[in-house]
Amino acid sequence: MVRSVWREGGEGRVTDASVIAEQRAAIGPGRLILVVGPSGAGKDTLLGLAKAACADDRGIVFPRRLITRQASASEDNEEVSAEAFQRAAASGDYAMHWEAHGHRYALSRAINDDIRAGRTVIANVSRTVIAAARRNYASAIVVLVTAPPDVLAARLSMRARSSDGLLAQRLARTVDESTSTPDFTIVNSGTAEYHARQLVRIIKGERWDE
Repeated sequence: MVRSVWREGGEGRVTDASVIAEQRAAIGPGRLILVVGPSGAGKDTLLGLAKAACADDRGIVFPRRLITRQASASEDNEEVSAEAFQRAAASGDYAMHWEAHGHRYALSRAINDDIRAGRTVIANVSRTVIAAARRNYASAIVVLVTAPPDVLAARLSMRARSSDGLLAQRLARTVDESTSTPDFTIVNSGTAEYHARQLVRIIKGERWDE
């Protein structure tokens, strides 16, 4: 199950997405690139390679996610307790946050400063935040990373991360596609290096499908 909360002003209104707006004007002029996709698609692997390829470009930012589960070796995340997460969320310290499979995830509000400074921010997020992100950021770009079902199942079985929960549940999870249509789709069934180069081209605004 995936649950996310969206709050605007003091109304306490709950909807299907979870971006916390700091102001009514869309945040820009920088870009927010949201990398989404099913478990086992290889998002963190491609992001890690893309981050290394963009290391010398100060205009490109890969923020660390905050999560309430133990981070794996393949992730660049910061583990926080459920209590600390809740306090930070209540204080408005997160630009966006969401819940999936019994764990909570967030991006620091600091990404908004990067975007206002004209930088490009790239992050692995839940598809449930896309609709609100598109409303609240001047340039929100969605990159879907996916793979054939048999490849997803094989990767999840090999990963065997206890926090993943039941394999069948992760493979069966669905999201309302009408609000999460991607701008780019990478079918990550070839080499990680090749598909990471595709992602880097998207990040840099270059032709990506070569």
